[in-house]
Amino acid sequence: MILVLAGIALFAALTLSSVYSFTKEPIEVAKLAKQQNAIKEVLPAFDHLDAPVNVTEGNESIIIYKAYDKSNQFIGAAVESSSNNGFNGKIVVMVGFDKEGTIVNYSVLEQKETPGLGTRMVSWFKTDKGHQSIKGLNAGKTNLTVSKDGGDVDAITAATISSRAFLYTIRSAYQAFVNNTDESIAVN
Repeated sequence: MILVLAGIALFAALTLSSVYSFTKEPIEVAKLAKQQNAIKEVLPAFDHLDAPVNVTEGNESIIIYKAYDKSNQFIGAAVESSSNNGFNGKIVVMVGFDKEGTIVNYSVLEQKETPGLGTRMVSWFKTDKGHQSIKGLNAGKTNLTVSKDGGDVDAITAATISSRAFLYTIRSAYQAFVNNTDESIAVN
């Protein structure tokens, strides 16, 4: 009986490891494609990007993609930022800033928030209703915290923790943008 159980465990382990090795590469390719599409979605029209700049702030890793037009003029940056403080863990967001620090758009790359509540962050902060939308706001001139905490942005209804974590990623992205961009940015 021990040999049979050991054989079954060995077979299961080999099966799982082979499935992992087959799916690892397609998953990485899909993740990279999602990241590239997010960069295009969050930035104004651009010609080329600089090599990504990796920044570590606290426990968070931030990646900055500086964008330039055809005449090599800086037009903005896409910043990938994350927070481990979501209701169900990690939230990863790509946010685009123009050269003045105004939020062009954002894309949620990864989240495991509660369906129907925290997952609404994908579109909630783009909706031009009340004080929900962060698009068009200058992150250096706006208090990007939830209104419940004295900020300027309405939280997702019944998902304040997710909203706080999302807005934290945006503030972190902006800080990294300001600290790691050579061009002069209108901060205040």
